[in-house]
Amino acid sequence: MKKWNWRERQRQNRRQGGGQRHEWYRGSRQRSAQDEHWYGHNDAGPSNRESQRRYDHQSASTSSPSSSSSSSSSSTDSSAAPELPGFYFDPEKNRYFRLLPGHNNCNPLTREKLQEKAKEKQRNKMLAEDEKPRKKAPRSGLNTSLLLQKRHLGLLPENSYCRLVHEVKVSGMRRHKLEIQSADSSTPNTDNFRLIVGDSACERVFTVNDVSHGGCKYGIMNFSSSSRGCLSVEMCDNLYFTNRKVNSICWASVNYPDSHVLLCLVGVADTPGCVSLLPASLFSNSNPDQPGMLCSFKISTAWSCAWCLNPQFDKTFSTGLSRRVIVKDAETGRTQTYSVGSDVLAQQFAHRVPVLFNGCRSGEIFSIDLRQRGRRDQSWKANRFHQESAITSVRVLEDENYLLAADMLGQIKLWDVRVSKPVQEYKGHHNEHAYLPIHVNEREGLLLAVGQDCYTRLWSLKDGHLLRTIPSPHPAANDLIPSVVLSSNLGGCRGLPGLLMAVKHDLYYFPYNTDYQDGAELMDGL
Repeated sequence: MKKWNWRERQRQNRRQGGGQRHEWYRGSRQRSAQDEHWYGHNDAGPSNRESQRRYDHQSASTSSPSSSSSSSSSSTDSSAAPELPGFYFDPEKNRYFRLLPGHNNCNPLTREKLQEKAKEKQRNKMLAEDEKPRKKAPRSGLNTSLLLQKRHLGLLPENSYCRLVHEVKVSGMRRHKLEIQSADSSTPNTDNFRLIVGDSACERVFTVNDVSHGGCKYGIMNFSSSSRGCLSVEMCDNLYFTNRKVNSICWASVNYPDSHVLLCLVGVADTPGCVSLLPASLFSNSNPDQPGMLCSFKISTAWSCAWCLNPQFDKTFSTGLSRRVIVKDAETGRTQTYSVGSDVLAQQFAHRVPVLFNGCRSGEIFSIDLRQRGRRDQSWKANRFHQESAITSVRVLEDENYLLAADMLGQIKLWDVRVSKPVQEYKGHHNEHAYLPIHVNEREGLLLAVGQDCYTRLWSLKDGHLLRTIPSPHPAANDLIPSVVLSSNLGGCRGLPGLLMAVKHDLYYFPYNTDYQDGAELMDGL
């Protein structure tokens, strides 16, 4: 038997595969030329790209007839450059660039930087479209004249007519910047807004601003509307500063509707957290009324709060804590504690019955009937249902059989409390980890939410149709998420309808009336 020799084996391979190796070398040289074309190293101008396209066309025509149809059908797909790991394609320069490792500010070619650049370009494009006098209708074929014609012919019920008219008005809202008047006009507001909450009449808005040296300040802005249709804003005289973080706010009706403000303050270092009940008259020196009841309760690390408007428990408020719910009477101090299995991040009371709805970090939503005593086995939970992520906001509708809930996955669902099932979902909201509220205006059939991407979205409350997406006037950032108030009468019962938006240190107004003029335009006209 002949002994195997590796040198002889190599000679046989060279004799048998010489032609194949030559073909492989020629094919690899063609592929390397194509790679240079894709990566931009062999870009010699339009003539080179044109010759490359002619070569691709000739090679495609020499292929089998069955592949010609597939190549023509995929021509639109090939126009978009494929994604290559470690590279990005610049459509303006028509070439690939290598992504550099790292996330520092000196590196302009990271994936995060490129995504931010694309988002900023989209935001500027939407801002330019919003400045146009005519905007796209929220639904196809929906306009005011057509709705009015159907209403006169009796083809459209009154409720549907009012709801659709509001949808048309929402699509025509344009941004106007409001000048905030204050007693000390020499020092303009340079502190960023973090939260604004309007009272039931929308005559006042409670504001929380971040302070540059740490902590925050809070006060009240008063709104008024003139006979000429102008909205004016005045900041209160007294502003209060604290080194603690404000977690949650709600208006409280102690002496009269919206007479107080309930604040949840988180402790910092040696300063413990608390829940404060402050009279609204405390923020103004010009109010001759007595300040009213001022209380501070030693309740630390409160995530949420709510005030009960039911006559049976009209002086009662609740706070959501870590694995606890505390219900307290503000006058007598009587306290009821309920133990739960997760942090309570959102709360709201129903009006007709003394029932408190709670949303937890675990995604659970449950209700507490204040007429029942707390039990250790949690049998006091009247209703229980779940969403897929932490609940950030709950809103009870006027028909208290329905509840709106938003979570940290960006899901907003309308629940039927009687059967514990969702009956509607509002898609398009963006949230990953932020504590973001939702706003409802049932009179106009609108649902509003600000996403973590800093876009404000409005939906039809009835069918979940996305009506409009409003970009932020400032570049998107996690600490510059707009805070909004939606009302039918900003400035009181005869006020102006529209959307109020606070972002950075600016305040904007989006009126329904397309002929709205701000104060500066009115002064120029005079």
